[in-house]
Amino acid sequence: MPVILAIESSCDETSVAVCNNGKITANVIANQTIHENYGGVIPELASRVHQQNIVPAVQQALAIAKVNKNELNAVAFTRGPGLLGALLVGVSFAKSFALALDLPLIAVNHMQAHILAHFIDEPTPKFPFLCLTVSGGHTQIVLVKDYFDMEIVGETLDDAAGEAFDKTAKILSLPYPGGPLIDKYAQQGNPLAFKFPEPQIQGLNYSFSGFKTAILYFIRDRQKENPQFIEQNLADICASVQYSIVNILLNKLKKAAKQYDIKEIAIAGGVSANSGLRNALTEMKESLGWNVYIPAFQYCTDNAGMIAIAGYQKFLVGEFVGQDISPMARMNF
Repeated sequence: MPVILAIESSCDETSVAVCNNGKITANVIANQTIHENYGGVIPELASRVHQQNIVPAVQQALAIAKVNKNELNAVAFTRGPGLLGALLVGVSFAKSFALALDLPLIAVNHMQAHILAHFIDEPTPKFPFLCLTVSGGHTQIVLVKDYFDMEIVGETLDDAAGEAFDKTAKILSLPYPGGPLIDKYAQQGNPLAFKFPEPQIQGLNYSFSGFKTAILYFIRDRQKENPQFIEQNLADICASVQYSIVNILLNKLKKAAKQYDIKEIAIAGGVSANSGLRNALTEMKESLGWNVYIPAFQYCTDNAGMIAIAGYQKFLVGEFVGQDISPMARMNF
């Protein structure tokens, strides 16, 4: 019955979780509001705020889980990918904490952890399954054969879907973070009000750079005709953009499901919290006979709960690392 402390610090959330025999008993997330002033994450500021947040977050997680640090059996942490300075804070703390308590260390791949978040709560997907992993930095279709046997079968060739949401929000002068605001306004708008082009990319790969440019030119041209265009059509613009991005994502996922003859389908990553994506996937579940798995909201965005469950699976097979481990800003499966 291992009790694992997990730390996530890959970007701008300082998160600490406790996993007790495969069950998440605490998942603390400390958000960094300082980046709202700059319209995006400032890496140097992120690492400084991680240093301020990490000790209180650990104390809070242990208190919620009702666990004493001496009852812990291992420390799991995000090794990468992510912002190097931010990762360094989490990795350094995990190594020091584990060294002081003579605990083994478990290094976790952030992107694998997003996928393994599906094993926190029931029902869980059956192997093999396809997982659409969508965040601000990644857009991937992953064939998951086992807990740590994963193959990327499709990915973005340039920008991520999350970037398309964020860039659109910036064009519309929405405050950071803009993705959730687009989702909010989209629910009040007409998704068919405006049509945007779908990138014609072969195979299962994605591209969103041209899509972002198309939105930029569309808004620019409409504002020339009507300076109040954004204010008068905000909900419809958001709904149309969201509808287009969701269609692009799911058309490739549908193609992958057919190609691999798989009906076990999952989504993960920060963008999987988007209501438009969730609703569209639920509709496809009915029409295509898929078994669809969507994590709870708290396990979609960056969080230590997913690091903890990945760490638990690694603990079971004895996959530990030494004190010489270092963070990796770029990290493959």
